[in-house]
Amino acid sequence: MKIGFIGLGNMGAPMAANLVAAGHDVTGYDTVAAPEGMTMAASAAEAAQGADVVITMLPNGTILRAVAEEVIHAMHPGAVLLDCSTVDVDSARAVAAQAADREIQALDAPVSGGIGGAAAGTLTFMVGGTRDALAAASPLLDEMGGRTVYCGPSGNGQAAKICNNMILGATMSVTCEAFALADKLGLDRQAMYDVASTSSGQSWSLTTYCPAPGVGPEAPSDNDYKPGFAADLMLKDLALAAQAAEAADAATPLGTEALRQYRMFVEDEDGAGRDFSAMLPRYATKGRA
Repeated sequence: MKIGFIGLGNMGAPMAANLVAAGHDVTGYDTVAAPEGMTMAASAAEAAQGADVVITMLPNGTILRAVAEEVIHAMHPGAVLLDCSTVDVDSARAVAAQAADREIQALDAPVSGGIGGAAAGTLTFMVGGTRDALAAASPLLDEMGGRTVYCGPSGNGQAAKICNNMILGATMSVTCEAFALADKLGLDRQAMYDVASTSSGQSWSLTTYCPAPGVGPEAPSDNDYKPGFAADLMLKDLALAAQAAEAADAATPLGTEALRQYRMFVEDEDGAGRDFSAMLPRYATKGRA
């Protein structure tokens, strides 16, 4: 396929590289990055010109709306706009409506799996949009990822992503709290892991991405908390969940508390640029006050 790929940062660049390796004709655009081995355009519209699929991986909904305004007018009817960013649900639905007015098919397809999954081509895509658009984009999703989950109409991919990451933020935070409490009670971390990982306290945050170094499978905690998934990004996703909850009049007290903790960690402490599991050393230094 002929593909325009807009947004070639830590996630977009390896995703685009996998498409190039699969033999697709990929033209990229980014305001900063210019990965080697890829044809680069001078603008987003130029990257989108004549493309069968335009893929975007952008920081937020405001930027997505601006880029969509530019690229939709450069795309031909029937082409697919595949947005893999994590943005607010309203922006995803607004872009889909704008695309439909131009007879462009739109999908919101945020990802799970982090930088490692992007490089390995094992991402999970949570997809909102029409099934026809999904069928057209499926070969590319298969080459960039290991799993695609269809979530329903436009915006539902974003809804699935922020609900999932609200669970993740809250469970990681309380897992870190539990390890810090275990330390102060004199319970060995390995013993704590061995019990919780095989009991009712089991979670992905514990058994796959353990925040305690040297315990469980290798994770960012074993690499001085260099980010696989940055605390800054968790803060962004929890803020999106809070925004959606307010709009939907949904009670999310634990999600709101996780947002408060990550906001303090990133904005007021040393969490910026660290993995989101670095909440463990944070809690280890805190008392009740």
